[in-house]
Amino acid sequence: MLPSTLLPLLSLTATTLASPFKRNTTGGTITAQNLIDLAPSTATCDTTAQFGDECRTASIAAPAIAQSFTDYTVTSFGAQAALVSIMLFESGDFKYSRNHFPAPGRPGQGTRNMQSADFNALYAEDLAAKGTCGLTTAKVEAAKAEGPDAVLALVNTDRLGFASAAWFLRTQCTPAIEEGLAAATEDGYNAYLTECIGTTSTEDRIEGWKAVVALKEW
Repeated sequence: MLPSTLLPLLSLTATTLASPFKRNTTGGTITAQNLIDLAPSTATCDTTAQFGDECRTASIAAPAIAQSFTDYTVTSFGAQAALVSIMLFESGDFKYSRNHFPAPGRPGQGTRNMQSADFNALYAEDLAAKGTCGLTTAKVEAAKAEGPDAVLALVNTDRLGFASAAWFLRTQCTPAIEEGLAAATEDGYNAYLTECIGTTSTEDRIEGWKAVVALKEW
């Protein structure tokens, strides 16, 4: 992810509490089968493959993603679908949790939405401020002194790595972006990619997003 501009871990701001975003009125929660339907390769992992230790199956991903939606109050199906689509795209269907290509990859870039090192540092600082998963400011500062890969290691656990997309949406995107995602329109998703994520809207990204929103509900 290029720069632009869990466990109850957020102290919700008044802005968040007043969020106008359409809720997932079906009451559904994303399941492993939803992910497998979207990306059949998420059913299994080949631990003998290159970087096979980074692969996670749908059965691991689904509950972590569902928790992130709760933790960061991502309540509309449209916004949830956008986050799932970008994680599937950026992580190669959950096969990678850090940037490897072109080799050797960018230091410190990773998590399931492939956040840049700068954003991973912000993410770690935010988590430490709330004491999430035992992170402390001292640990984050020590990791920053060691280098961006050390910071990435702090936030690249299953629990936090699958939550970073929701954190990014909640902290780095404007309410207008999330409103566009909630409406599940292509224009809204394009705006998310180009104005918030800071990347190019490409055909393969759009096709992946369309597959997720076509589910209509979890």
